[in-house]
Amino acid sequence: MNTNDLSTFNNYESEVRSYVRGFPTVFHKAKGYKLWDMDGREYVDFFSGAGALNYGHNDEKMKQKVLEYIQEDGVIHSLDMASKAKAEFLEAFHDIILKPRSLDYKIMFPGPTGTNTVEAALKLARKITGRTNVVSFTNGFHGMTIGALSVTGNAFKRKGAGIPLNHTVSMPYDKYLGANDLGLEYFERFLEDGGSGLDKPAAVILETVQGEGGLNAARMEWIKEVDRICKAHDILLIIDDVQAGVGRTGTFFSFEPAGITPDIICLSKSIGGNGSPLALTLIKPEYDKFAPGEHNGTFRGNNLAFVAATQSFQYWKDDALEKNVQTKAERIHAFLEKMIGEYPELKGSHRGRGFMQGVFCDVEGLADKITDKCFEHGLIMETAGPNDEVFKLFPPITIDDEGLEAGLKLLEQSIKDTVSSEKDAVTS
Repeated sequence: MNTNDLSTFNNYESEVRSYVRGFPTVFHKAKGYKLWDMDGREYVDFFSGAGALNYGHNDEKMKQKVLEYIQEDGVIHSLDMASKAKAEFLEAFHDIILKPRSLDYKIMFPGPTGTNTVEAALKLARKITGRTNVVSFTNGFHGMTIGALSVTGNAFKRKGAGIPLNHTVSMPYDKYLGANDLGLEYFERFLEDGGSGLDKPAAVILETVQGEGGLNAARMEWIKEVDRICKAHDILLIIDDVQAGVGRTGTFFSFEPAGITPDIICLSKSIGGNGSPLALTLIKPEYDKFAPGEHNGTFRGNNLAFVAATQSFQYWKDDALEKNVQTKAERIHAFLEKMIGEYPELKGSHRGRGFMQGVFCDVEGLADKITDKCFEHGLIMETAGPNDEVFKLFPPITIDDEGLEAGLKLLEQSIKDTVSSEKDAVTS
């Protein structure tokens, strides 16, 4: 194959394919924050594999470590047997990530994807407490398998299950009921009132920033209050950091600014370093109650991911990357506020924090049109929210100033062109 012809995909791949419809070209090469298609056209990547490529494409040091491992015939597949690559990963994760943050967790490898770690967390919480229900929040997204779907808010994705999704209760996320309302008095009142009809839950699961749900960023005081309620009522707190973690919000774990210590943490996507499939379920030692083999999976020992991930932790040996992300996040925020002010046609409002920010467009279909125009101009971006009403920026957290400015310039041009086209359509 040597062209951007999509006929092979149209002829042989299932109709369920989605991203290829939004980005209709055949990609072949990638480096850092750039992608190239088969015709050699260059794209700036503000998508980052939906958060799986926080360190960009083909990080040179990770690539070399993986190549060296393959060259020495390092074991690739090993289920949960001991391997040199796994030992080095476990030690590095403990010494570089957990210990400096005064965090103590057992590390479980539940399988290669985000939904795997969520399923493991839900199952473990129910085992530990002996309770059934799990509380989730409006517009949350936790995965596409049945348990994870049950705590996901999106109606379209829930409908795909084909069966009732039970044993969960949805509560209002921060600001869902209004900008100044924490919304948690309602939740706690239900827990305290024997007539509320709410059985005491096994766990609460939440994202501190709802990536797929529209980049809704919870206030730190809201997160702290959820944590307090869980502790007061003997409920486990699960933080789903699959998309918001690994530096995307400016700290390695997205909950760090709130000063909490969740009972269970779900990690995937960029924890694999270079995009290699890997997921972790971090468990407080006192809750490490699965019997050997009680929860397992064939692909929970991805040694290539261990190798790349171990190298990726070198970014976190000091605070240089963290400060860089926070500084550039301010630049992104200022840019988006400028766009909202200069283009009132967006009917826009800012969403998110860190390197997961975007604009909510209160005009049906407008966010989708803007991301379509971005692709035409050579910028890869996607939308979020229950009605795809938010266009979201997900650059690699390692992007340099030149790359960030190039992407923002393309986005501004795309907004300008889309707004102009909409005006022309109205007047014609």
